This record gives sequence, C-alpha cells and structure tokens, in this order.
Amino acid sequence: MQEAWLQLQCPACSVAWEEQVSDLPAPETQFGCDDCGAERSLSEFMRTSRDLEVLQEFTES
Repeated sequence: MQEAWLQLQCPACSVAWEEQVSDLPAPETQFGCDDCGAERSLSEFMRTSRDLEVLQEFTES
C-alpha cells in the first residue's frame, strides 16, 4: 500500500503541517491543534479540498 500524506492547517492559528493519512481518524472526529489547542472536526483542518477527498476515500475503505 502506498503512503499518502495530507496537508493540514489549523483554522485558528494557521500553523501548517503534514500527516500520514493512515495516522488520522475519520473526518468528523474532533481533532486538536498541538500548537494552539484549538479543537474542531478534522475536516476543518484539511488545507485543500483534495486533502479532504483523500481522507474521506481512505476512511470509507
């Protein structure tokens, strides 16, 4: 299986980072920013719509 990396960006503090898709929970799951502590659904942290699509495809399988 090929590894996929997603770009995330905190909607509160704008810190950006990457995570492996296999390390992330479902898009609706509450997720927290390690930098500022903001908590929102993981889908709100996706930097691009394509990142969200990849996450949704991965969690549907």
